[in-house]
Amino acid sequence: MAALDPAPFPLVAIDPVANGQNEWVALCLRLEAGEGLPRRLQAMFGAPDLLAAIAPLDALLLLDDPAALTPPVLALLPANRVGFVVAASVLALDGVARRLTELHELGYRLWLDGPLPPGVAAPSALRTVAHDCARAPLPAGRLAALFGPHLARGVDTARHFADSEMAGFDWFCGTYPQDPALAAGENQDGSSRRRILTLLGLLSRDADSREIELQLKQDPTLSYHLLKLVNSAAFAVSTRITSFHQAISLLGRRQLQRWLQLLLYARQQPDGLPNLLLPLAARRGAQLESLCRQDGGERDECDLAYMTGVFSLLDRLLHMPMREIVADLHLPPHVTDALLARGGVLGRWLRLAEAHPARAALDEAEIDAADWWYSQLQAYHWAIQVGRNV
Repeated sequence: MAALDPAPFPLVAIDPVANGQNEWVALCLRLEAGEGLPRRLQAMFGAPDLLAAIAPLDALLLLDDPAALTPPVLALLPANRVGFVVAASVLALDGVARRLTELHELGYRLWLDGPLPPGVAAPSALRTVAHDCARAPLPAGRLAALFGPHLARGVDTARHFADSEMAGFDWFCGTYPQDPALAAGENQDGSSRRRILTLLGLLSRDADSREIELQLKQDPTLSYHLLKLVNSAAFAVSTRITSFHQAISLLGRRQLQRWLQLLLYARQQPDGLPNLLLPLAARRGAQLESLCRQDGGERDECDLAYMTGVFSLLDRLLHMPMREIVADLHLPPHVTDALLARGGVLGRWLRLAEAHPARAALDEAEIDAADWWYSQLQAYHWAIQVGRNV
């Protein structure tokens, strides 16, 4: 990846957008508030690898005012990859309706976010809407599917998700996958839970591959996902892999551990929906690994950073207190401290990866904004690939 501009890089909050089938379809991007938004947009989209890193997903740019979309900015934003979620309130300003119509005619997709100003009508071409469920009740009535996909933001609970889906929204953005009412694993019996914890314990202490094979053979669903993975386009093998021995030989010990950590999140029923915790766990793992590498961490340290990020959602997956989970895993003390108390360097990185940190928080952690951006791109690129191949 090419070097970024040495000038202070803008902070960008990134949130995945999923459809009703639990598939990521886009990423929402919002820059920190402040002056010089056109310049900061140019820095973000002019930096190498953004749209390549998130392909095939599109970018939805959240804007309070389309005035920031100057010709130099638009030159960096291909209409087939970038859409705009614009605050509907700005339609009260002179010229905004005309400008949004022009953007629509240029091929950009637009979402009007929030209620229209009193006495103001939306341009006839702009029928796709967005709504922040965390800030206001859902609008009355059901949205017309013809003009979708409509976007529900701030979907932070199972109830938000159900209500917004009933209201006609098609795309959803928020922390709802972490709501215990939606998290996977609710129907697992005790023996299945014990097998998961046993397998995690084997992975964390670098057990012999034969021990891992034995546990895999006791878990048909996990076995299915592993063989499906190694036969996927991600590995492009010429001969079909049909045994665990072949799978382990193909992946290698280090990659086997990484994929098995993620496959624990892929325990949905064969005819069920994907588990949205899977790409979230992958993103956290990849971002902590990237931060560790930037900090000069050795390979083993980076592996533990990755593990910490992936394991940080196990309490949601297994519906168990994290303290009970780590007690069975025999993890290194600093990993345990990060998972239980967000302590130490790993814990600090994990707190940052769980939120949209302000610049002051990055400064306190001694992380440059450009390095943080790089870690975000690495993390989302990996999470997208995981979601497509598991």
